[in-house]
Amino acid sequence: KSTSSAKFDESMEAHISLAIDPKYSDQQLRTTVVLPNGTGKSIRIAALVTADQVDEAEKAGADVFGNEDLIEDISKGILNFELLIATPPMMPKLAKLGRVLGPKGLMPSPKAGTVSTDLKATIDEFKRGKLEYRVDKTGIVHIPFGKLNFSAQDLLENLTAVQESIDKNKPPGAKGNYWKSFFISATMSPSIQLDINAFREKTYA
Repeated sequence: KSTSSAKFDESMEAHISLAIDPKYSDQQLRTTVVLPNGTGKSIRIAALVTADQVDEAEKAGADVFGNEDLIEDISKGILNFELLIATPPMMPKLAKLGRVLGPKGLMPSPKAGTVSTDLKATIDEFKRGKLEYRVDKTGIVHIPFGKLNFSAQDLLENLTAVQESIDKNKPPGAKGNYWKSFFISATMSPSIQLDINAFREKTYA
């Protein structure tokens, strides 16, 4: 927190290099983590549902919701949301929108927790601080874990949740030392390297 000199409330970020190569099917990492103290920012969620579930999606707290009308908007490039949740019956209709949603990382997926039959529980989780993360093509995970105005304890709890999630979801093909390097930083501030073993044991000074 003391490294920040920006005039805005910076995001706190973790950048973790892992000993995996995602081009191999047994070395991929894509999952979700619930940050116990939230992300510090609100998120606009869209729900793509069957016609008889539109009212349910609205009551569940979706900011944008719809059926064929939402598909039409997406096909025109109208993406006024940051997360798209779909019910299983709608997934076949999304196949044709892969070129629009794929590059922006918005395509719903069971691994990301964004294909759901329980709209209220799913929307509540993401609103409270559930995040999807994945390893990039170089084997690095980039993930925000809060805002600069969080207390140090809240940031520590969120970062611990990230560390535990990455450990728990270790791909079967990972070899050698799973964590190669572990850095944290605020958006505009220099990065600080952490020792993953000391972090796990909470033995750092």
